[in-house]
Amino acid sequence: MGQAGMAEAAVRYLRSTGTAPLARPVEALPRPDLRCVRDNERAPVDQTAFRHVLGNFATGVTVVTAPATDPGTTPAGFACQSFSSLSLDPPLVAFMVGRTSTTWPRIARAGVFCVNVLSAGQGELCRGFAVRGADKFAGVAYDPAPVSGSPRLAGTLAWIDCTIHAVHTGGDHLIVVGRVEALDTGDDEDAAPLLFHKGRFL
Repeated sequence: MGQAGMAEAAVRYLRSTGTAPLARPVEALPRPDLRCVRDNERAPVDQTAFRHVLGNFATGVTVVTAPATDPGTTPAGFACQSFSSLSLDPPLVAFMVGRTSTTWPRIARAGVFCVNVLSAGQGELCRGFAVRGADKFAGVAYDPAPVSGSPRLAGTLAWIDCTIHAVHTGGDHLIVVGRVEALDTGDDEDAAPLLFHKGRFL
C-alpha cells in the first residue's frame, strides 16, 4: 500500500471507531540526547552504492510542518520522503529527519507537526521546502491544522495532524514518532501521489 493509501486507510479507521481529536495544550518535548556514530556501528557499505540501491525503492513525498513558536518568526517545514504509518492502536505515524537538520529543532520546540502528503502536481512545492535559508512559506497557500495549528498545505492528498510522541536515534537520523490527533484526505481523493524514484519525481 502506498503512503497516500496508508493515510486514507488511517482516515477510514479513525472514522469507523468514532475517534475525535482532543483540543488540549501541547507541551514541547526536550531534544533527545545525541551521540556520534561509533566505528563498530559503521557497516562496510559504500555510501554511493547505498544511495544507488536504495534509490530503487519508490517513496511518497510529504512536507512536515510545525507552527511558529516565537513572535515574528515563520512556521517550520521541510520536505520528507521517510514517512510511514506505524500503529493503529494507538494511532501513530513516524518520519525520519537528519540530525543536522536546521528545521527539526523548531519542530521539536513546537512539540507538534502536520504531515502533508503531496499530490503529483506539487513537485515545485516540494523543491521549495527542500532548500535551506529561505522563507519556505512565501506564496504558499495554507491554513492551520485543527489541533496543532501547524500549516496544512492547500492541494495535498491528505494531512495528518500530530503531537510528538517519542524521538529515537537512528544512525545519522532521528526517528520521530507522532500521535495522530486529527487527519483527513484532500478535496480530490482520486488525484495521483507525488513519487520519488532514482533521484527524480514521477
